[in-house]
Amino acid sequence: NLGAFGDAGAICTSDDAFAETCRLLRVHGSGHAYHHKLIGGMFRLSALQAAVLSVKLKYLDQWHECRRKNAAIYDEELAGSKAVRPRIDPRNKSIYNQYCVRVPSRDVIKQRLAERGISTAVYYPIPLHLQECFAHLGHKVGDFPESERACGEILALPVYPELPEEHVRTVAAALREVIR
Repeated sequence: NLGAFGDAGAICTSDDAFAETCRLLRVHGSGHAYHHKLIGGMFRLSALQAAVLSVKLKYLDQWHECRRKNAAIYDEELAGSKAVRPRIDPRNKSIYNQYCVRVPSRDVIKQRLAERGISTAVYYPIPLHLQECFAHLGHKVGDFPESERACGEILALPVYPELPEEHVRTVAAALREVIR
């Protein structure tokens, strides 16, 4: 997550086919003017946004390594606790844009951490099958119980690259304490 001045982003890939699909999607799915291969949107960057991101791009690998280091500390510190840690397939390499754990009584845990000055976040609190945009599919509460359960248990811990190691350990210790 590079961040820019407002809404902006970049996709980094070594997959030529995926890169071409992304290029099509950013301009209404069009490869040539008024010839649309895909349904896309208007996702081009302004020159200012592109300039900001191009300066930040050189730090991307370093920031990813910092996030991985923070995630490894969480993995170590939360081992054996009631927090279910993320599992990454060994063939993959996560950048940990978020470090999400599953905890019982998530909202209570979130509040207790906030009382200790620890900010956490809840991403994706509503499962896809219950989102308004998928209402036409006719799914209801209970159709996907594991998805619903996960949405009620997921808690994102701070993992940003500048987070000092001692703060990561403090967050982990506080989490271990409040979920006992």
